[in-house]
Amino acid sequence: MDTFTTLFAIAATLAIGAISPGPSFVYVAQNAVARSRHHGLATAMGTGTGAAAFALLALLGLQAFLLAVPVAYTALKIVGGVYLLWLAYKIIRHSREPLSMGNVSMGEKSLLATFRDGLFTQLSNPKTAIVFASIFTALLPREIPAYYYIALPLISFIIDAGWYSLVTVALSTERSRNVYIRFKTAIDRVAGSVMALLGLKLIFSSR
Repeated sequence: MDTFTTLFAIAATLAIGAISPGPSFVYVAQNAVARSRHHGLATAMGTGTGAAAFALLALLGLQAFLLAVPVAYTALKIVGGVYLLWLAYKIIRHSREPLSMGNVSMGEKSLLATFRDGLFTQLSNPKTAIVFASIFTALLPREIPAYYYIALPLISFIIDAGWYSLVTVALSTERSRNVYIRFKTAIDRVAGSVMALLGLKLIFSSR
């Protein structure tokens, strides 16, 4: 398998993984509908940056480190789970606050802060690092070309940020926002509950 074919195979595998729902999907969707399209896109850029970071770390041998030091993996899972629980608390806490088309609720939040939360949401799940490392281990050649250290993080960013940008565009339409405004409390509580369950799952899987 030549190097370009390998890149395509890795990209296809990563795309399938990105589409699978998880904490990032919940948070991107919630920001896209509850705040604005720009906030959703900023969140998508954050998750994409997190994916790029995981890709680079996987290339540098993060999987080997986590397997060699189990306590580090356990600690990362607990910290990640606590962070997801904190996000869930924030979403549920604001669930009863009204939202109008011209006044975004849940507290005003800058695009930079939204980007940061998207990044941290992606990085909160160390299992993603293992997924990246497993894919790379299975598909990478024994001798990794130097340009892979740039190409693979870039590909990971494009796939992840691109997918969640599409999610944002789909969910930030006027119709989607009208539905959200009508059922805001219930939708926020469901989104927060899902985020909390994902956080708890991450914490309890560390045992």
